[in-house]
Amino acid sequence: MGTRFLLALLLVLLVLGFEVQGAQLPQQDEPNSPTLLTQMQESLSGYWDSAKEAARGLYEKTYLNTMDEKLRDVYSKSTAAVSTYAGIVTDQLLSLLKGEQ
Repeated sequence: MGTRFLLALLLVLLVLGFEVQGAQLPQQDEPNSPTLLTQMQESLSGYWDSAKEAARGLYEKTYLNTMDEKLRDVYSKSTAAVSTYAGIVTDQLLSLLKGEQ
């Protein structure tokens, strides 16, 4: 359903873009007013920027406290496990190379 919505939105924006490009009016002395597509782009850009800032604020607020501790814990556990298993593999390889005595 989400892809259908995005496809429909893309088609609407394409049609609006072609309509704006196709509607060529003779030049007048009035200053050029922004087209509908330009207004929509500016509006969507503003919404996108505000959403990015809100997401960045949430990320910075939650990352420093909880994520940092979780990442440090996962890192310490994984390095301990890797060093343990590396020691086991090293012992096994040495015993295979030496053979039975």
